Amino acid sequence: MTSTTTSVLSSTAAESDRPGSEWWRTAVIYQIYPRSFADASGDGIGDLRGITSRLDDLVSLGVDAVWLSPFYRSPQHDAGYDVADYRDVDPLFGTLDDFDEMLTQAHARGIRVIVDLVPNHSSDQHEWFQAALAAAPGSPERARYMFRDGKGENGELPPNNWESVFGGPAWTRATDPDGAPGQWYLHLFDVSQPDFDWSNPEVQEEFRSILRFWLDRGVDGFRVDVAHGLVKTDGLPDHLPSVDADSMGGGEEDVPYWGQDGVHEIYRDWNRVLAEYDGDRALCAEAWLPTVDKTALWVRPDEMHQAFNFPYLMTEWNAPAIRTVIAESLRAFPAVGAPATWVLSNHDVVRHASRLALTAENPQGHGIGPDSPGQPIPEVGLRRARAATTVMLALPGSAYLYQGEELGLPEVIHLPDDVRQDPTWFRTNRERYGRDGCRVPIPWTSDAPAYGFSPSGESWLPQPAEWTDLARSSQEEDPDSTLWLYRTLLASRRAHGLGSGRLEWLDGYGDDVLAFRVHAGDDAVTVIANAGRAAVTLPAGTVLVASERFEGGELPVDTAVWLSTH
Repeated sequence: MTSTTTSVLSSTAAESDRPGSEWWRTAVIYQIYPRSFADASGDGIGDLRGITSRLDDLVSLGVDAVWLSPFYRSPQHDAGYDVADYRDVDPLFGTLDDFDEMLTQAHARGIRVIVDLVPNHSSDQHEWFQAALAAAPGSPERARYMFRDGKGENGELPPNNWESVFGGPAWTRATDPDGAPGQWYLHLFDVSQPDFDWSNPEVQEEFRSILRFWLDRGVDGFRVDVAHGLVKTDGLPDHLPSVDADSMGGGEEDVPYWGQDGVHEIYRDWNRVLAEYDGDRALCAEAWLPTVDKTALWVRPDEMHQAFNFPYLMTEWNAPAIRTVIAESLRAFPAVGAPATWVLSNHDVVRHASRLALTAENPQGHGIGPDSPGQPIPEVGLRRARAATTVMLALPGSAYLYQGEELGLPEVIHLPDDVRQDPTWFRTNRERYGRDGCRVPIPWTSDAPAYGFSPSGESWLPQPAEWTDLARSSQEEDPDSTLWLYRTLLASRRAHGLGSGRLEWLDGYGDDVLAFRVHAGDDAVTVIANAGRAAVTLPAGTVLVASERFEGGELPVDTAVWLSTH
């Protein structure tokens, strides 16, 4: 086959003046959802000592860092994203000593540790919010949160028409100390998660202190939850999202509670805090924004260091669409001196081993269950997921993996209704399945109770019987397994320096094929992914790694390959 080349794009086209190793520019970071990773205590809920016990498995996988979802003290109404104490570990997960030991052991193995920070809202059990409920309107205690008087003759109507991400109204009326109905408070998420008022200097100083608390313990950075939601438009104007809009704002412009300009000064301030510390600490934004260009504003040189590339995550298995979002990303992020940060799965979305086989009948972000339309075909989903990951890990920049994707885990669709725990399920009157299906504890040992997740055989969400063949122990010695594929990809990515490379598009393969070459120094790797319906003739070269085993020079459908072509 004859091919031609087009524009060359680089992950480092506009080098930043930031000092240090800037490890985050090319790192592969593994997300740990602590309650579902490994349970050492035997209560059926994962914990910090469980994480420590499995660090060698992450070394063998080949990741550079881990990101831990929240482990702070919390009533767990939203799986820890409702924080009651930002400076302590919830007893479910252990103690501060357990955290320090886990951090020490990770660093001893060359693994950096990023922790989740939840600044948009706290738990309603946080001492600040309890003080606010006990205080009068207009008090300093209430000024830390978004309390407002209601509308209507007696304040019986909410201040505006905003809806919660989890369904239902975004306002709840508080009860005054004397028992009378009082002001309303804003909660963009669950009723138990009141939003902070980030115009308040006391809130700003509190989070500087929280940052320093964890930086002093030695963490390498923070993933910032709902990073685009802290600042609301003055006056809190009414807004109703369109019926097909993403719940977190990714598909809409000018949402009064998402992506306001004032957030940028907050992160400039945080950047200055991190700069006080040695070791090149990093901030990563969870910011659901309508375009890659909007997302790039979060990673200008004096703000965040990374931002999740959600436009890439939400792109279907379609070669032209994938090429477009890659090209846009490798234009927009380097233009502000930042790396592109790629991701395909996390704790909030349908696992990509299922999502990439969904039909257009089912919205990707709302979870899937047994009654959802457009059920994925498991074999198709896994094949596409392996190919998509093969593409992603060749791309210049940084990448995030979600625990269990290295095992090819699909979304758990057939969870009984009575075990579901996601607030979305309850706040939408069981109309949206929510995120439980991607949070089921992962399988380690095929023939152990709870697949080795817990010594007691307990598991806070039930694990499917069909996961026996997906357990890590079942894949350890199988060169065709997804685990082996991930290990090979990560080792080859490092060996060829692909994270710091530049990308060159290859044309002439047809609309259904994604083809590019990544140059790193004197090395070059050709990547070809077949998203069409017919086999594709490959150029001459040596196969470095392929998402599926194949013979000859024809690349099967839903397969991707790395080639050395010179």
